[in-house]
Amino acid sequence: MKRYLLFASHSYAFAILRPIAQEIARRGGEAAWWIEYSCPDLREKDERRLNNLREVKAFAPIAVIAPGNWVYPFFPGVKVEVFHGYPMRKRIEAIDDHFTLRGWWDIYCTQGPSSTPYFSELAKREGYFKIYETGWCKADTFFAPRTKEPQRERPCILYAPTFSKGISSVWEMASVIDKLAESEAWNWLITFHPLLMEDQALVHDYEALAERHPNVSFARINKGVETFLQTDVLLCDSSSLIVEYLMLRKPVVTLRNTHPGSYLIDVQHTDEIRGALYEALGRPKALLESIDAYTAEHEAHRDGKNSARVLDAIDDFITNYAGRLGHKPLNLWRKAQMAIRYMKSRR
Repeated sequence: MKRYLLFASHSYAFAILRPIAQEIARRGGEAAWWIEYSCPDLREKDERRLNNLREVKAFAPIAVIAPGNWVYPFFPGVKVEVFHGYPMRKRIEAIDDHFTLRGWWDIYCTQGPSSTPYFSELAKREGYFKIYETGWCKADTFFAPRTKEPQRERPCILYAPTFSKGISSVWEMASVIDKLAESEAWNWLITFHPLLMEDQALVHDYEALAERHPNVSFARINKGVETFLQTDVLLCDSSSLIVEYLMLRKPVVTLRNTHPGSYLIDVQHTDEIRGALYEALGRPKALLESIDAYTAEHEAHRDGKNSARVLDAIDDFITNYAGRLGHKPLNLWRKAQMAIRYMKSRR
């Protein structure tokens, strides 16, 4: 039996990795979760959790699969990066962090034209990892057969800002939502990135906003597609979440997006948001066509088999490449940091 360790360092990992867990089970394998001390435990009742290095070694996974930026290098198994979003440059002056190499990974599972060519060049240059274009495992849920969404009595707007300083709209949007919740016949659902949830004062402000308005809800966890399907339009800034939302052919309104295009309704000032939301709720045909073209650039695989391709990639790597590539960077300082972090995470 093949065993796999699913590595969760943030709450978003569960929605990303669960399609892989389901594919592992379908193939007769076994999956277990490693959950960092800073990450909420969002397992289903029948999902197994490992709590220390001794248990991980005894479990002997053939691969450790993670959507975050790091993994414990001393855990056994091939280290597999499946990403926590699509490449979407937030800052004009920098390459997207999606492409930052940290020296942990044996395999990068790329998603489509927006990621594969760049990683192919990095793989040739570095020589210590392989890339496989598998599509994003979370996208299996975007394209899964589902019943038609129920008709809502009133539109629902999802507000989900990025956490990046200087880019996030979160510090100026509370007053905007406060006014729109009062004046417009819309419902609102507000969710934060896990890193924003660490700002208790900010969380308190938005929870207080939700308490003032019966048509506003604040959810402490964004459950991905499950959350998206409850809403009609996303209000955002420059978060990689935008691409995920667009996959469902739902419009997005952004405030000062760093890379705007015809697939978004982008505005520069908060007093333009009301009109932009009305436009988005109308679902103009030209906008939807631009959304289709844009999302195809990010996600090439829409057959619901991305998770299967990830597991196939792991098998291929173990059979044909494990132990035959160049050495990973020494990363002595980072490894020391990982050892300290592990000690803190012991239960």
